[in-house]
Amino acid sequence: MNIDILTQEQLVQLDQLISTSQNIIITCHKSPDGDAIGSSLGWAEYLRSRGKEPTVIVPDQYPDFLLWMPNTEKIVRYDKHREKCDMLFKIADLIFCLDYNTPSRVDEMEQALVSSPAQRVLIDHHLDPDVPAVLSISQPEACSTCELVFRIVWQMGGFEQLDKHYAIPIYCGMMTDTGGFLYNSSRSEIYFIIGELLTKHINKDKIYRNVYHNYSESRIRLMGYVMYQKLVYKPEYHAAYYTLTREELKKFDYIKGDAEGLVNIPQQIKGLKLSVSLREDTDKPDLVWVSLRSVDDFPCNQMAEQFFNGGGHLNASGGRLNCSIDEAVEIVENALKAYENKLK
Repeated sequence: MNIDILTQEQLVQLDQLISTSQNIIITCHKSPDGDAIGSSLGWAEYLRSRGKEPTVIVPDQYPDFLLWMPNTEKIVRYDKHREKCDMLFKIADLIFCLDYNTPSRVDEMEQALVSSPAQRVLIDHHLDPDVPAVLSISQPEACSTCELVFRIVWQMGGFEQLDKHYAIPIYCGMMTDTGGFLYNSSRSEIYFIIGELLTKHINKDKIYRNVYHNYSESRIRLMGYVMYQKLVYKPEYHAAYYTLTREELKKFDYIKGDAEGLVNIPQQIKGLKLSVSLREDTDKPDLVWVSLRSVDDFPCNQMAEQFFNGGGHLNASGGRLNCSIDEAVEIVENALKAYENKLK
């Protein structure tokens, strides 16, 4: 199967950029998820096979359920090592921007990123890329940035010499960004890639368990609380939403990543088209994080952009609101009314 995505000109340009660079940084978005971490670790492993020593710098904490992946101990967090990271950005000659479409997505790391003298390469699958770069590899139809990394490495002839330290994070990122291959995952190329990754002797069942069967007791209780006490079902819109306040999160000993995937659960309701999560930030007042999941052709990315200062993919999007949780609920209700015809 032909899975090439680069033109010959892009292929030569990327190869030369890697060959001529010595101080390479790999970056991803704030609150990194499985795709951000997986693509960063996988791309770093490929660069190491080319004789490079890249540094993976992430803006802040990522979920504990990703810590088992190989080489996570080499990741540098900007929020914990700002001075060191600022120095690395200043001396960098090549920066890879993975899994984000605009510099603001790296949050407090943005100034260091945009002021660096390094050349930048974008590898991303979000809509409307807006990262200043000498080379932009943007494919919104891809299921994940990990898919793009695999296809680039494959096209550059680097796959054969890599092992499971590359294959594990790439598979993990593809899996998590598709909800366990439940959405945006019906293209044959995806399963060709999975088949090739399995030749590197990865245990896909163990990867699934490490991510989805690795919760604390308090996280399981939080899940039950949300579904029993907090879920608001709106059958007239084929939609559901729930809220989580700062106090409720503290009650369940919330740590980063505990809310991951909760928004997918209401989609098990027969006929549901849209699920929305509203979660108060644990530190900042009047900040509500929004997650949206949809099925079929309902454009939750359009709703996220119009109502929640966000965006994303057709069936998986997010945003943020600078308001109280009660005001956020009003916005959700207004959004449902505005999209009533598409939800029915």
